[in-house]
Amino acid sequence: MKLALKQAQVSYKNDEVPIGAVVVRGGKVIARAHNTRNRSKNAVEHAELTAISRACKKTGDWRLVGCDLYVTLEPCVMCLGACFNARISNVYFGAYDVSGNGCVQLCESIGRTLNHELFVHGGVLQQQCSDLLTQYFKSKRANI
Repeated sequence: MKLALKQAQVSYKNDEVPIGAVVVRGGKVIARAHNTRNRSKNAVEHAELTAISRACKKTGDWRLVGCDLYVTLEPCVMCLGACFNARISNVYFGAYDVSGNGCVQLCESIGRTLNHELFVHGGVLQQQCSDLLTQYFKSKRANI
């Protein structure tokens, strides 16, 4: 999660919502990414999707069996769907999405409709992940 936080700090420096993601297989990082939605003007440039895409390219397969995703914020429904589709084994996230758009509540119902089981673990380095997001949004409100 510390590596995902470093990616989130890159987003922060680029005036993006500070979210970072890392894909790990066998204890080794195979992909990392940060949020670039504003810069790219692309709604799907979430850190999770970019990290998953890079991991697929690196492994040469769309199936990321045995891979875990570490992300600083609870994934949205779109990113959760990509985790299921890519056959990610575990998702570890830091901060809970207080807006209610996160994945924890949906994970069980979605998993019952698919042939893949995804395990979601929240609150990893929660305070550090939450603090970075809070700091970012406070700075944005101060500049209004």
